[in-house]
Amino acid sequence: ADCRYTCHQECRSLIQLDCRRPSQSQLSPESTLLLPCSQNVTQTVEEEKPEPPTIQEIKQKIEKYNAKVTNCLLMKLNDDGTYTGFIKVHLKLRRPVTVPAGIRPQSIYDALKEVNLADMTDKRTSFYLPLDAIKQLHISSTTTVSEVIQGLLKKFMVVDNPQKFALFKEMRKDGQVLFQKLPLTEYPLYLRLLAGPDTDVLSFVLKENETGEVEWDAFSIPELQNFLMILDKEEKDKIQQVQRKYEKFKQRLQQTLKEARGKPG
Repeated sequence: ADCRYTCHQECRSLIQLDCRRPSQSQLSPESTLLLPCSQNVTQTVEEEKPEPPTIQEIKQKIEKYNAKVTNCLLMKLNDDGTYTGFIKVHLKLRRPVTVPAGIRPQSIYDALKEVNLADMTDKRTSFYLPLDAIKQLHISSTTTVSEVIQGLLKKFMVVDNPQKFALFKEMRKDGQVLFQKLPLTEYPLYLRLLAGPDTDVLSFVLKENETGEVEWDAFSIPELQNFLMILDKEEKDKIQQVQRKYEKFKQRLQQTLKEARGKPG
């Protein structure tokens, strides 16, 4: 409340701050750095980034990667040290997306000419993408997470703001599934190269960008109205589930009482 310290919601219980200190307005920049955990943050910023791998190291990694590939989706090293390859992205979107209304599917001609069908109409509609749909992308080692998100939205003709979505890496460890949000400047193909082609070790997932606070200003009026309709439907479904549950419970109680009437106390 005083120092405006920000942390992940799941890490809140691990943070220890002396909240009895003066308010933020009374703290100087020097004294702010002396707060608990601030020193760790400063050290993290000052940490040197690892040196980028050399072309020879990349070549060795690609050869090792391609030796494990079983579906012909190989990585290829270019003369300038960059490389290309394939990643698969699972779409796990639980909210509706906005797309142009009345638009025909994209043809090969449209893809080659980079025709943006979404620009051909101002009409919009919302619908749910199939849960856990998979899209395969051919990208470069210089392709960032931000570009991957924009590319996915373009392929599905989604006109929503890309900031509403985030790319996660999914890992499996000790029988648990772990998700980690990737920064927009990360390179997914490099992560794929390091992890190898096995998607059980590492896979990519497109999800809603859960930031804790919903930025409602980023949504249009039709989208907000659609959310209200969905929430209203979910509320009615939940009420019906509760009613059915207690109706069955009531019937069982009545049946038990009926059977007990003929028996001695």
